Amino acid sequence: MKVVRGKKALVSGAASGIGRAIALRLAAEGVHLFLIDVDDAGLAQAAIEASVGGVEVITRHCDLSERHDISATVFEVLERWGGVDILVNNAGITYFGKTDHMAAEHWDRLLQINLLAHVQMTRELLPSLLERPDGHVLNVCSILGLVGMPMVTAYCTSKFAMVGFSESLRSEFGRQGLGVTALCPGFVNTKLFTSAPLEGEASEHKVPPQSITTTPERVAEAALRAIYRNRRMVVMGPFARFLHGIKWLAPWLLDAVFHRGRRKCIARKEKEAAAEVARHRISSPSCDCPGSSVPLALNELPRISA
Repeated sequence: MKVVRGKKALVSGAASGIGRAIALRLAAEGVHLFLIDVDDAGLAQAAIEASVGGVEVITRHCDLSERHDISATVFEVLERWGGVDILVNNAGITYFGKTDHMAAEHWDRLLQINLLAHVQMTRELLPSLLERPDGHVLNVCSILGLVGMPMVTAYCTSKFAMVGFSESLRSEFGRQGLGVTALCPGFVNTKLFTSAPLEGEASEHKVPPQSITTTPERVAEAALRAIYRNRRMVVMGPFARFLHGIKWLAPWLLDAVFHRGRRKCIARKEKEAAAEVARHRISSPSCDCPGSSVPLALNELPRISA
């Protein structure tokens, strides 16, 4: 997209973090904004800051976990503007913890907000995007959509799917003037992890160390460049590029790291299983006769006549 000034953009998750930073950066370039989020206070503040440059800013409370709310938002966009030139699918949540401890409702909510909502938003706005001479879809994915990590399986699942969704859209509609970018930053200094539900009896959230995080503003700069240059994928941040490089150059290395101690774990489990079987044999009755609790060893003692 050579020119963005005067264009119209919808940004989800615009009340804070990456979404807010992208919205402000687009506003600085003269882009009119339709901002959605569930955080009304944060959304109002973002709108005030974005409108300083004189662009039109519309806000709407939109819960991406509700399909009808998404459709209602799209309807309002089409009624007001007839569509958008830029769609920024940014909103997302996460969960940090063991996959087998994650509740079904957390799985469903995460996949709905991180994946299905963006697919629906894109699908319903796609006709209007294709009518534009030069439209663009920016999907805020993650390095965790390129490299799978433990304890964030649901999040990785949604982001891997978003990367694939982006690639397929780009392949299908690139010739029709639609640009699609998968933006894959590393860890970003936002409220993503601190707002996630806690696992079990955990008392505090796990957050990435500051040394490997970047800022939302830097992500927003990369996002704007990607829109201008119609970049297919952007992996940003030293840590993200390092992980991505390792994944492609030596995928066996990450696999080896995550499999450390596997043989010892298997041996321990086998030993525990054998011990459990032994305990069961000792404590369980040996006679299969109904109602009998006398061990076979006692039944086999010779009878002594009076």
